[in-house]
Amino acid sequence: MDEKLKALGLELEGELYTDTTMRTLYATDASAYREMPLAVAVPKSEEDIRKLIAFARLEKTSLIPRTAGTSLAGQVVGNGIIVDVSRYFTGILELNVEERWVRVQPGVIRDELNLFLKPHGLLFGPETSTANRAMIGGMVGNNSCGSNSVVYRSTREHLLEVKALLSDGSSAVFGQLGPDEFHAKCDATGLEGEVYRETRRMLSNYANQVGIRENFPKKSVERRNTGYALDLLLDTAPFTAGCPDFNFCTLLAGSEGTLAFLTEIKLDLSPLPPRETGLLCVHFNTIDESLRANLIALKYGPTASELIDHYILECTKDNIEQSKNRFFVQGDPGAILVIEWKKETRGDIEAVAKAVESEMRAAGLGYHFPLLFGTDTGRIWSLRKAGLGLLSNLPGDEKAVPVIEDTAVDVQDLPAYIRDFNEILKKYGLYSVHYAHAGSGEIHLRPIINLKTVEGNRLFRAIAGEIATLVKKYQGSLSGEHGDGRLRGEFIPQMVGEKNYRLFKDIKRHWDSANIFNPGKIVDTPPMNTQLRYEPGQQTPPFPTHFRFHQQDILQHAEQCNGSGDCRKTHLSGGTMCPSFMATRNEKDTTRARANILREFLTRSEKPNRYDHKEIYAVMDLCLSCKGCKSECPSNVDVAKLKAEFLQHYYDVNGVPMRSRMIASFTKSARLGMIAPGVYNFFMRQDWVKKLVGFAPERSMPLLYKTTLKKWWKSDARPRQRGAAGPTGGRAPGRKVYLFCDEFTNYNDVEIGMKAVLLLERLGYSVVIPEHVESGRTWLSKGLVREAKKIVDQNLRLLGPLVSADTPLVGIEPSAILTFRDEYPDLASDELLGVARQLAGNSFLIDDFLAREIERGVIHAGQFTREKRQVLLHGHCQQKALSSVAGSVKALSLPENYTVSTVPSGCCGMAGSFGYEVEHYGISQQIGELVLLPAVRKQGEDVLIAAPGTSCRHQIKDGTGRKAKHPVEILFEALAV
Repeated sequence: MDEKLKALGLELEGELYTDTTMRTLYATDASAYREMPLAVAVPKSEEDIRKLIAFARLEKTSLIPRTAGTSLAGQVVGNGIIVDVSRYFTGILELNVEERWVRVQPGVIRDELNLFLKPHGLLFGPETSTANRAMIGGMVGNNSCGSNSVVYRSTREHLLEVKALLSDGSSAVFGQLGPDEFHAKCDATGLEGEVYRETRRMLSNYANQVGIRENFPKKSVERRNTGYALDLLLDTAPFTAGCPDFNFCTLLAGSEGTLAFLTEIKLDLSPLPPRETGLLCVHFNTIDESLRANLIALKYGPTASELIDHYILECTKDNIEQSKNRFFVQGDPGAILVIEWKKETRGDIEAVAKAVESEMRAAGLGYHFPLLFGTDTGRIWSLRKAGLGLLSNLPGDEKAVPVIEDTAVDVQDLPAYIRDFNEILKKYGLYSVHYAHAGSGEIHLRPIINLKTVEGNRLFRAIAGEIATLVKKYQGSLSGEHGDGRLRGEFIPQMVGEKNYRLFKDIKRHWDSANIFNPGKIVDTPPMNTQLRYEPGQQTPPFPTHFRFHQQDILQHAEQCNGSGDCRKTHLSGGTMCPSFMATRNEKDTTRARANILREFLTRSEKPNRYDHKEIYAVMDLCLSCKGCKSECPSNVDVAKLKAEFLQHYYDVNGVPMRSRMIASFTKSARLGMIAPGVYNFFMRQDWVKKLVGFAPERSMPLLYKTTLKKWWKSDARPRQRGAAGPTGGRAPGRKVYLFCDEFTNYNDVEIGMKAVLLLERLGYSVVIPEHVESGRTWLSKGLVREAKKIVDQNLRLLGPLVSADTPLVGIEPSAILTFRDEYPDLASDELLGVARQLAGNSFLIDDFLAREIERGVIHAGQFTREKRQVLLHGHCQQKALSSVAGSVKALSLPENYTVSTVPSGCCGMAGSFGYEVEHYGISQQIGELVLLPAVRKQGEDVLIAAPGTSCRHQIKDGTGRKAKHPVEILFEALAV
């Protein structure tokens, strides 16, 4: 087979991967399942897909269509060839504004489609929680809905037409057909004609009609993804009078890629909703109260009614990004119901919200009713959508597992159904997370189970069986939007009856007689508790680490990644995570891939040192250690930390590369270079020197200043203005601040350090540079954690006795000062852990320190110029992840006529030494060109470019020729004379 696959790869325009690394990365999705595929194909054209179909038929293997890989029921996990259309099938092909439809390829991202449609006053309505990376092909395959389904229903209702390749390689277009057109199709030859004829035969049979109508979910359950949608096909004109025309799209939506391979998709669009959005976030003591209140809310025509329970709210407390979005939460509610209205005016929303609150209070439901508008609504939806990822934050091996998370019932039955559901869990001694779509009768329910144990595996299956019986009692659907996949497939006979299940098998057989399209999903599925990520009774050795992984080990931290794919969003969605994927669009370069590859080998390796695998090294290579995942990943997977720990153990076996050790030893090199800085700088400018050490000759290298900041600060010749007052008398009379003189500011950016000292002194502070050593950032960035740990302890001993809330530590370079908040508490020796935590709470980026002093009224606009200036700010990626750019914005906005705007960019692409390294230079530039560099080029010469990070300033200089300034430079130069 290897030779045959090699030959196939040569025939394709796209790529075919058969290596262990890529197969491992595609062995999982966002579900509980894992199965190694035969290969991974990334086709570039329809012809590639035809060749893959022909190969699968000939070699009796299968094709598993895949887009973002966020399926929750194992839909895109299988032992055949994974066919990833997310990289090349991304075109928006045609838009008809008058008729309100768009034709796209399956790899178009839902939110990016709506960005394209917005100027035309249109949108594609269904909105999954994964909408910033979910692709239209996947949404069709799963028949996705989302929080707004009370208005827009599911993808099926918007699917007008598809172009597809059938299992014999022939092409077909499926769309709406009148009765005569339908019967004409039945007379056609080939596979297309056959599937029409068999469908007519099947649905014309009276006994089949009765069986379908009696056994499918009741019609009031709008979220219905159980099996193939024969009930909806039956309610079309050829079979039922007065119904809409026949359209096979009804069947293909929710078919999970088991019947045909879609290459083009035509969607019905909706007008943009009214611009004013309001969220009434009602707090309740119990979930039952919230579900009864939900029935009241629905009487008032909301566009969404979403539940967030106390488990998710608890998880948000420890998530850097989502903890900021808890601003509306009062106390510790048992549940919050988020009710949304979109109307023409804010007054209209206030009126309906007041009526809802009045009726709920009269019923004794709810105790806090905040109504929120504007940008606050986005923050609340961000918190709600993070629910799936947040659930992985639970420490240890017990997790909220996807097993019965997608059941849907009539919304009127929902309170009773949830009561019965919880009684079943109680019988097993389990509890569940409850969240999501209360307004449409579907609550995502996830029991907490340890799937690594034999008992957990047994419970996984037992609970699924009991809940299937309960759903059938309420005539609901076992799947509302996540699909059957391999998780729910074996319960379909119970849900729709054996006779209807046989019809499903007939459909599969007629559409795909060779069983090449995604077999083992919906019908003929393997037992649902087999081929899981975690094997029952799974044992792994202890993993001693240099970093602390609080309440867990390194493997458990990697396992927090549940595959939800938040790291697959592009630069158009904003945020930092994940810069390398944003540039390459390769699954191998996602945060998810890095967690998956580490999990795989730590779990299954037979080597004494389980880190000793070049496959892990290759996948970790393009991690820029930007820390975006630490804040933006809802599961809080800190891949920069995982990478650093991995590299140390990998180097223990394989040795440390010379360049890595040289970069880590930057401080030592710079100290020696200061003996003759001119000579050092001469050599740093030579291309042959750059090539010799493995740096890109295109890069300008950081040069040494003529003196160090520490020497200048101690010099008697420097200006001294301690305790000086501003022109309007504002002062902080001699308040002492300790300035952390990081290695980059001390040797390269000395003038910035000088201006920082002078600025603080002009503002009335007494600046002291205490005795300390380098930050350890260079050692951490190259994975030399053992050396970094020595530096951490040394700095804690030197600075611990000095730094306090009254005498804070202030730093200029984000990547250096923020180590005190981030890595220091994780690396400090046990006896210094308390010191590390105390220091972390009193260490500030200088921008944040100034912003805090502004809020205290100590620093004010009168101390600065009244000149008008425009400032464009690019925040450092670690600043965004661990702090915020808000401090930089506030500080730069202090001069009253300074207007500050921020670049909606993530990482600049330089990332310390990463962008200098010859093999990384290209990807570094690609990342910079996504947002940052084009934004800088658009600015007039009079616009000040601000960037707190030294690497960011170098990237801007090399990429645009513009000089970016640190915020303290801008503020120093703006001081009133």
